[in-house]
Amino acid sequence: MLLICAGSNGKNLALTNRLAEFCTELDIEHELLDIVAMDWPLYTPDEQKKGTPKDFDSIAALFHRAKSYLLCAPEYNGSIPPTLTSLIAWLSVADEDFRTLFNGKKTGIASFSGGAGQKVMVAMRLQMAHLGADVLGRELLCNYQKELNEDAAREVLQRLATD
Repeated sequence: MLLICAGSNGKNLALTNRLAEFCTELDIEHELLDIVAMDWPLYTPDEQKKGTPKDFDSIAALFHRAKSYLLCAPEYNGSIPPTLTSLIAWLSVADEDFRTLFNGKKTGIASFSGGAGQKVMVAMRLQMAHLGADVLGRELLCNYQKELNEDAAREVLQRLATD
């Protein structure tokens, strides 16, 4: 199963929905995770002392079940939006076997950004590689001046869906 994660609402949620449509068209098993809609608290050690967020076990199980990921996030001040960073932090500190969540997992990265978006791509690539993920070389980047390359999107999805 390919887990497609939307790191913000608006244009990136629309992008993840479009990518999910391609998955359906290509008969790729997938699930869409709207990180904003989860409404988890920002990870901090004090929040961790209060316990894990609601639905943590089911979200962690979703990540464990996924064979690959596609992370879609806009560039926030030259980096990753806090929703995505916080989700990764929660998973890495609260899951009993978080290494299996990332080690060797094929991961694609995508963005609809108001600006160029290149910095968020570098930041996501760096963070996921640090966690042990196998990040695809090809990325999906679009903005107000550059539409989604649908052929490239289908190719990335097919690469993420194959073993």
